[in-house]
Amino acid sequence: QLLIRDLPLISCLLLSLPPPLQLALAIADLALQMASWKGCVHTLVEKYNNDVSSLPFLLEILTVLPEEVHSRSLRIGANRRTEIIEDLAFYSSTVVSLLVTCVEKAGSEEKMLIKIFRCLGSWFNLGVLDSTFMANSKLLSLLFEVLQQDKTSSNLHEAASDCICSALYAIENVETNLPLALQLFQGVLTLETAYHMAVAREDLDKVLNYCRIFTELCETFLDKIVCTPGQGLGDLRTIELLLICAGHPQYEVVEISFNFWYRLGEHLYKTDDAIIHSIFKAYIQRLLHALARHCQLDPDHEGIPEETDDFGEFRMRVSDLVKDLIFLVGSVECFAQLYATLKEGNPPWEVTEAVLFIMASIAKSVDQENNPTLVEVLDGVVRLPEAVHTAVRYTSIELVGEMSEVVDRNPHFLDPVLGYLMKGLCEKALASIAAKAIHNICSVCRDHMAQHFTGLLEIARSLDSFMLSPEAAVGLLKGTALVLARLPLEKISACLSELCAVQVMALKKLLSQEPSNGLSSDPTVPLDRLAVIFR
Repeated sequence: QLLIRDLPLISCLLLSLPPPLQLALAIADLALQMASWKGCVHTLVEKYNNDVSSLPFLLEILTVLPEEVHSRSLRIGANRRTEIIEDLAFYSSTVVSLLVTCVEKAGSEEKMLIKIFRCLGSWFNLGVLDSTFMANSKLLSLLFEVLQQDKTSSNLHEAASDCICSALYAIENVETNLPLALQLFQGVLTLETAYHMAVAREDLDKVLNYCRIFTELCETFLDKIVCTPGQGLGDLRTIELLLICAGHPQYEVVEISFNFWYRLGEHLYKTDDAIIHSIFKAYIQRLLHALARHCQLDPDHEGIPEETDDFGEFRMRVSDLVKDLIFLVGSVECFAQLYATLKEGNPPWEVTEAVLFIMASIAKSVDQENNPTLVEVLDGVVRLPEAVHTAVRYTSIELVGEMSEVVDRNPHFLDPVLGYLMKGLCEKALASIAAKAIHNICSVCRDHMAQHFTGLLEIARSLDSFMLSPEAAVGLLKGTALVLARLPLEKISACLSELCAVQVMALKKLLSQEPSNGLSSDPTVPLDRLAVIFR
């Protein structure tokens, strides 16, 4: 009671300090743990809603209160938690009415509007707001009004976007929240013009916010989109919004939508309906073309593509996504279309590299039967001149490794393929990816590779002369061991001894020398290599 009584004084003292989040958390946690404090929301709102100076702090408490319900740091039982949620649901309309009053008092004061939107989002996240009540609330129209205005500040725009996303997430069970679902659906569709304005002004923060909203919209109505495409809440304008975002030059924008595309692919795969699949084919084709553009390296990029930086990780995510969605487009058709873009004209190296990268992602899923495109691609890749950009050579080597089944079906390509990969193996920048490709060839073409075992043995003997990553070196030995197993029985023992001898010699050398720091004194390297041979 003392705490509640002195709340205005405490909040006044803290007005000049950063937001009193810790005090708000303490009061919220007290309310949640104090079972005897019934209707805490009603008590707080009734006591302080008329005190303008206390409203900011009151909103802070009402924001963290729903957030703390599922806090692991609070030791409250399941029954108490259920009781709390029911209590908050009962008084949720009181909170919404308070927020409407706050809007009327705040006018266009940005800081207050941000607090209001954050508080509303917190209650949406708890899932206790009545759908019909919220569908008719002024707060909803205010949110879209703020998002449609070009003059809205970045902070306010983000708060409004977060709130809309929370609302969309809260109505994932669309049928039971139909009134609010309809309002949100129509409201988000009105934001396309605002998105284009943000693009024109190069306001990336707002662009990202809009893409978050569009993605959440699509995720919320995913079942409707798949089950009734183009009808009602399955309106495919939702997907159009995401494809518009995919056209933005910054890859971070399209990356926001990846989870939706994954889920869409999963739903369509389970649906297994050719008619439904055909409806989405054109959309997926557009997405794949956009992703290929986003995978392009900068024209002034030097060296191989980085795989560990943000852009490298994005490309890996693109590769995974393409593999998941390719069944909708048809891997044979897509592979042929990508190759056609390379044959037409003379594209810049960065375009060539990006196309080869996407082709490498789907190569294994392309039907091998009577497919002349695969053979033509393989022939063209191994004939690439050494003068092409290093990144193109790097990705082309990766593609060759992914096309090992084509090599197995067309063994006359084995010699030129191995010659091409050996050139890469001898170059520092390309050595590891070439070793990985040779491993793939050995794994798939074991019988054909038996005649090349002597060459593989020579590579194994001089393994440390190549600039290989530890994983690539082990992979090469693994491939060699797989081919070894295909040799005539009478040759296996002697060849195995020769293959192991290099690593045994390395171990003997380590045992005979003085201890020192560095890779050369690490016994796990030859031991790992021996282990993979025997495994």
